[in-house]
Amino acid sequence: MNRQTWLAGVDVGGTTIKLAILTEEGSFIEKWEIPTNTAENGHYIPGDIAAALKDRLASHQEEFSVLKGIGVGAPGFIEADTGFVYQAVNIGWQNYPLSERLGRETGVPVYANNDANLAAAGEMWKGAGKGAPNMLAVTLGTGVGGGLIAEGRILQGAYGMAGEIGHITSIPSGGSPCNCGKTGCLETVSSATGIVRLAMEKVHHGESEGLKALFDDTGTLSAKDVFDEAEKGDAGAEAVVEEAMYHLGLAVGNLANSLNPNVIVIGGGVSRAGEKLLRVLRRHFDRFALPKIAAETTFEIAELGNDAGVLGAAWLAREKTGRYSS
Repeated sequence: MNRQTWLAGVDVGGTTIKLAILTEEGSFIEKWEIPTNTAENGHYIPGDIAAALKDRLASHQEEFSVLKGIGVGAPGFIEADTGFVYQAVNIGWQNYPLSERLGRETGVPVYANNDANLAAAGEMWKGAGKGAPNMLAVTLGTGVGGGLIAEGRILQGAYGMAGEIGHITSIPSGGSPCNCGKTGCLETVSSATGIVRLAMEKVHHGESEGLKALFDDTGTLSAKDVFDEAEKGDAGAEAVVEEAMYHLGLAVGNLANSLNPNVIVIGGGVSRAGEKLLRVLRRHFDRFALPKIAAETTFEIAELGNDAGVLGAAWLAREKTGRYSS
């Protein structure tokens, strides 16, 4: 085998680290995951990643020298040119030279970026945004994440913080507190957490028979429950979906006016609502987007699921080390 013909993609999460070895065309050779060891502020993570890659390469009778590059995604604020992590709260890193340390462990060039950015890159390369040079990716999970692709490249911003769309102030006054320290952020109403919070308000005020029955039966509610009950015609659930998608449509409509993406890709757990979500979101988006942008911009549900991050990380390594030529 010719040397340096594979890529490695790594997606560091607070609970697990997803890893993959891929060809330069983006085909999986192998993918797996290991637990995230956050002891001592994540000190052991580069060593754990290196050991996991070394073992798996050995099973293919290969060494680190077969890797052209390693891409790594992590939650937090990351300086893309150097792979320096200013802060990754869930991991414990602060002012942490991630690329340098993993590079020292492996002897392979390492490139790091924010995990939401790399999930967006993965969807652009192999998923719902395939072939779209300009894309907005929105992840609706515990929070609201975002990634921006402009002319086929990740839009970083001056400090690597472009794409923090979850912290657009959607409710200028009287909004709920956000984990970032502000109030009224988009993720307080349009994330899975925000949708459940709004649903519980309906339950407590006796404004949704369907959601109350579910909560009384199970002791909990999910965003999926809210969309399912709305689809059945429950007025309280419908009101929650309308409110959550109004704020999301307001945010992405104005972002589209500024960025003019070909496609907006919706991912994360809430995206499993599929057409139920897109139907309401599209109506609000069309209200706030300029007519030409509303007419030309398409919406897609993310396709790659948990593979988006490692694919995007591998794409990053591929871009940084030189595009593959077929």
